[in-house]
Amino acid sequence: MAAPSAPMAAPSAPMAAAAAEDTVPKLFARVCRDHGLITAQLSKDAHGRFQPTSYTELYAEVGDLAAGLAELGVRPGDRVGLLADNRREWLAADLAILGLGAADVPRGADSTAEEFRFILAQVESAVCLVEDGAQLDKVLSVRAGLPHLRTIVVIDPGGMTDDGPPPGERDGVAVIPYAEVLRAGRAVTETQPDFYRRRCAQGAAGDVATIIFTSGTTGEPKGVVLTHRNFVFQTGCIPEFLATEPGQIWLSVLPVWHSFERIFEYCAIASATTLAYSKPVASVLIADMAAVRPHWMASVPRIWDAVRSGVYRNVEREGGAKKALFSLFVAAGNAHTRARARVHGLVAHLQPRSRSSELLGGLAPFLLLSPLKALGGALVFAKIKERLGGRFRGAISGGGALPDYVDEFFAAAGVLLLNAYGLTETAPGVAIRPETASVSGTVGRLLPGTGLRIVDDRGRALGPGRLGVVHVRGPQVMDGYFKRPDLTRAVLRDGWLDTGDLGMTTIGGDLIIRGRAKDTIVLLGGENVEPLPIEERMQESRYVDRAVVVGQDQRSLAALVVLNQESVTEYAAAAGIDGGLPALSEHPRIRALIRAEVDDRVNAANGFKPFERISRVHLLHRPFQVGHELSHKQEVKRAAVAELYAEQIARLFA
Repeated sequence: MAAPSAPMAAPSAPMAAAAAEDTVPKLFARVCRDHGLITAQLSKDAHGRFQPTSYTELYAEVGDLAAGLAELGVRPGDRVGLLADNRREWLAADLAILGLGAADVPRGADSTAEEFRFILAQVESAVCLVEDGAQLDKVLSVRAGLPHLRTIVVIDPGGMTDDGPPPGERDGVAVIPYAEVLRAGRAVTETQPDFYRRRCAQGAAGDVATIIFTSGTTGEPKGVVLTHRNFVFQTGCIPEFLATEPGQIWLSVLPVWHSFERIFEYCAIASATTLAYSKPVASVLIADMAAVRPHWMASVPRIWDAVRSGVYRNVEREGGAKKALFSLFVAAGNAHTRARARVHGLVAHLQPRSRSSELLGGLAPFLLLSPLKALGGALVFAKIKERLGGRFRGAISGGGALPDYVDEFFAAAGVLLLNAYGLTETAPGVAIRPETASVSGTVGRLLPGTGLRIVDDRGRALGPGRLGVVHVRGPQVMDGYFKRPDLTRAVLRDGWLDTGDLGMTTIGGDLIIRGRAKDTIVLLGGENVEPLPIEERMQESRYVDRAVVVGQDQRSLAALVVLNQESVTEYAAAAGIDGGLPALSEHPRIRALIRAEVDDRVNAANGFKPFERISRVHLLHRPFQVGHELSHKQEVKRAAVAELYAEQIARLFA
């Protein structure tokens, strides 16, 4: 690889604000000491009501659990499985394990038994925590492949005795309820009240905090080794991008075993704010927002795309003057947002521009549209904010690209969405759009102390506005892949991580991501096509749930389209078309509808080249599923789609 010239690096001055503590447990202990009475967690009881846990109470639980796990033999350097979804006990278990100098190895409850076996066997885990009886059964079903496993702690043992023996020894493994481990630990902390603090004091920044197995969208699972330094660095600099205050509430909805949700849980601790646990299900999420009235949320683009689609469906049902008024205010809001960006210098420029002409060009429409924007905010968009709880400050969107149409809609509505970028290998933060200087269409600015270079296929550094592969380095970059030095060498050289993502920088230093390098489709004519922008444009249609562009080594592009069941069914009913979604996907009227929706969006007028046009479309009536077409981060697994739908794709090009 050729040596790059002049790689970009974010200014290092803000690093002084980083946390003084060098491990996550030390940071947690300090916050509990200074802000013990603030609510750390809001979680639902058996009746579905949110109950508070203060930082002092959480610290006591973490200390008891750490002592109980130590009694089970967990020692510094051990690797402890943590197989559960996001819940209040997950954070307690994580902090307890890390406080002992061990590392947790997390995975979500939607993982298969074989995934559990592969991960626990790779790290030779002797102890693991599972969420409930269902996850216990998965682990026990692959017990033969886990020779090192000796103890399983069940967080929620309810129902375990319904169809099997009570907790005890199962298949040569001790099965112990979480509450029992707490009781055993409490017997220790009653005589050694400083047990957790003393154990935390032995930790160091370079200690391994977690090993997160991720396969991304393709390939065998890889264990990403992350240290305390990777996480603590970000808790010191991410809050500089967000104006959080002690006691504010974060709504926690994403899988915490992913590094994206996890870093914001650590940031919540660092800023003495509150975590309220919900689920990424529209009906549950909206109800919980009304109940806890959150200020912040870490989210993925699909959540906001679904909220936007729901708003548009409601407007379509009402029709008439309300629909016309809504369309007017959205258009005015979008125009006002663009004018405001020009006035404040927040436009993503790829080439030098005159600042004075930009300011003058934006000032008149900004002033003229401001009253209309305010009126739309009061008459239309206030209802959206009210449904978000009434005091919602903003959401950090990560784990995938935020489509421009979603970004623009919420900007018009006055709801702050801060796009962010990172990878599991960077724990995960690389860049984020600042709350006070958000440049739409970008993933924002680099975290302080983070280096960036954009390189071509020969490793040569590229300047602003030129597309290439994104390389980063900094304190957040992983140590490597667990027991895979070959894979580590392939992506990590001289401290620089090859992200595999395509991107470019703006004149102002903001980062734009254009998709994955390995997702590029090469047509027979030699044209290179990035599928993501085309797919995002198609997914603007309320009738399209997902779109996957295909066409490698073909003359033209085609697409698989997953229909949006609710919208398509409503359209069919209004048009007098009978049948369920499978039948509707074959109906000529529905096929013509989707064809028109695609053509209206993917065309020269919208900036697409002739070879980027979609020649044929195949409609799918079944939604994509995690573990099949989707990764655990809800990203499309292109290789899996190509295999699962090989017959349909072949017909598209027949």
